Amino acid sequence: MQAAKETALIVIDVQEGILPEGEGPRFEAAARALDGVVARLADLQARARAAGATLIHVQHDAQDDHRLAKGTPGWEIRRELTPAPGELVVHKTTCDSFLDTGLKQALLDGGIRHLIIGGCMTPFCIDTSVRSAIAHGFDVTLVSDGHTTCDMGSLTFEQIIDHHNTVLGWFGTATHKVTLKVAAEAL
Repeated sequence: MQAAKETALIVIDVQEGILPEGEGPRFEAAARALDGVVARLADLQARARAAGATLIHVQHDAQDDHRLAKGTPGWEIRRELTPAPGELVVHKTTCDSFLDTGLKQALLDGGIRHLIIGGCMTPFCIDTSVRSAIAHGFDVTLVSDGHTTCDMGSLTFEQIIDHHNTVLGWFGTATHKVTLKVAAEAL
């Protein structure tokens, strides 16, 4: 693993309203899975802070009619993952944490070469941000048990997560790659 000073833990879109409204056993299962991801990421954050790694929080700023509308209770970062004073919060309006956000420049300015990524909405913001990180010249550790989503169509959230872990685990370039690690081993 890269030295802690060259590493950033980036937690993407773990916001109070990240899951769409729902009810029933599948919604309850997705909510429990989200709580598990939050607990694992909170532990990883504590270890990253102790190791001197950079922590970056990405927060989606949605339009007024969305559950993540900026300034609403659903927009707030989950309290378990509250940024510490001085930690960067990057605001985005698309699935790509790098697009029009200044994230790349902040990482370069900090001497960061390796990203540990976890968070929410696996097929959108996690997938896009991991691929974008590689395209921008960073190595990525995807926290394989540290990202989640909800059921979509006939696909369960478990199938979606498994699919993305498989596909992204093979993703890379000649010089940069994605490595999968569970949260307990990601740092």
